[in-house]
Amino acid sequence: MASSDLREELDCSICLEIYKDPITLRCGHNFCRICIEDYILRTQERTGVCSCPECREEFQDRSDMRKNKTLYNIAQHFLSIADQEEKTGIYCTFCDSPVPAVKTCLQCETSMCDGHLRKHNKSVQHALIPPTRSTRDRKRSIHKKILACSRTEDSSCICESCKPGGEQRGHQVESPSSEKDKLKKILEKLTARREETEEKVQKLQERRREVQEKAAGVTERATSLFREIRRHLEDLEKRVTTAIANKESQTLRSFSDLIRQLEVQKEKLSRKMNRIEEMCNNTDPMTILQEPNRQDILEDTLEDIEAREEKQVHDGDLGENQIFQTLTTGLSDIISVVKQKICALRDSDIKLDINTAGNRVVISDDLKTASWSEENQGRTETAERFEYYQVLSAGKLSSGQHHWEVETSDPVRWRLGLCYASTSRKGGQSLFGNNATSWCLRWCDNKLTAMYNGKVTHLPHRISHRKIRIHLDYEAGQISFFEPCDPIRHLHTFTTTFTEPLHAALCVWTGWVRVLS
Repeated sequence: MASSDLREELDCSICLEIYKDPITLRCGHNFCRICIEDYILRTQERTGVCSCPECREEFQDRSDMRKNKTLYNIAQHFLSIADQEEKTGIYCTFCDSPVPAVKTCLQCETSMCDGHLRKHNKSVQHALIPPTRSTRDRKRSIHKKILACSRTEDSSCICESCKPGGEQRGHQVESPSSEKDKLKKILEKLTARREETEEKVQKLQERRREVQEKAAGVTERATSLFREIRRHLEDLEKRVTTAIANKESQTLRSFSDLIRQLEVQKEKLSRKMNRIEEMCNNTDPMTILQEPNRQDILEDTLEDIEAREEKQVHDGDLGENQIFQTLTTGLSDIISVVKQKICALRDSDIKLDINTAGNRVVISDDLKTASWSEENQGRTETAERFEYYQVLSAGKLSSGQHHWEVETSDPVRWRLGLCYASTSRKGGQSLFGNNATSWCLRWCDNKLTAMYNGKVTHLPHRISHRKIRIHLDYEAGQISFFEPCDPIRHLHTFTTTFTEPLHAALCVWTGWVRVLS
């Protein structure tokens, strides 16, 4: 059957269009699902029975309807062909019915569908292009041959007959292959440039992560500092308010004592006044003269009036000057403490002491990186130098808080921490964590452990980054280890009482360890 006849067989007899979700009735006739359901609904309302629109055979209900998957696939194929026809409008030259073309042959000047293209490619190897209605723009009008190259001076396209030796003698021409070579070279350069750009992007992203990690650390330290400031201010506030309350209590006691004394004096004066009034009110003058205590009363009263000692009344001074001096001194002390804390909270500048480095450890020129080496470095053996792959920092840490980060290579085995200068330098006991003078984390065989005095504590963490942050609070007796990821993850904290100055301690095998701060 021809394609056009097959196309007609795919039309629904109700809507006269290609089947959409075709349904087969018991009688074998096919319809679109929507069409047949709408027809059944209308006929049931009118006659009360379901029947086929074509042969009128009755059926019970929708259970006699079945989806025709084969017909559905065929319809979908024709619909896709119809869509492609609408897009290109170019059909196979050899097909009797309109079948969309997939390629156009420049030599044959024909367009072909998939089937005819396979037959064509078996016989010849011609230049094929996407379907097109005309090949004129791909051929030289004079020679009727395919354009094969271009002239350098004006970039115009020419055919084989136009090459030097033909009508274009004396002109420089470029072939598609040479143009491809140029494009390949440009592509190589662009690829290299893109790789460089990607590398720069990666470095910037890494730098951005470092900034974020550092900002998180600085925020944590600043928050801790503000808590410390608030605690000092609260202590100072308590001292000042307590001093004011004590001064108030002392002043009020002074007022109470003076009031009691004056009340006693007032009572004494009242008694004398009453006695004198009685004497003055007596009508017999001789009674006054005969009063046995008359002379004492007169003398005591005159003494009280003329020669009495002035009682000093408290002026109510609370000692504001002294209180505010305490406040000023306290604030000054807090500022001094804060300055010390700020200095201590900054990342410590840790540099390695090459005089302590074992002869299997290479120290970088900036004294920041320790690398393991198979070759003996031949340094002079001294009491300071470690026998194994270890090194200490040059500076002592004897007070305050200190922070620094350490980056490691991958893979690597290391021990990181702190130790006293008095730690042993020879034998197995000299390894950090094997003695009572050092505290460290150890990374070995993809396992993380905390070590002190030979005691090993296995930690559940798996380090996802190659950086470790170390925090020392000397006065609090704490050494803490963190992984500077997002968010920062606490790994372990040693708590003790330090009795000597400390040094940063590194032990490294099969790789390198670098102090970042």
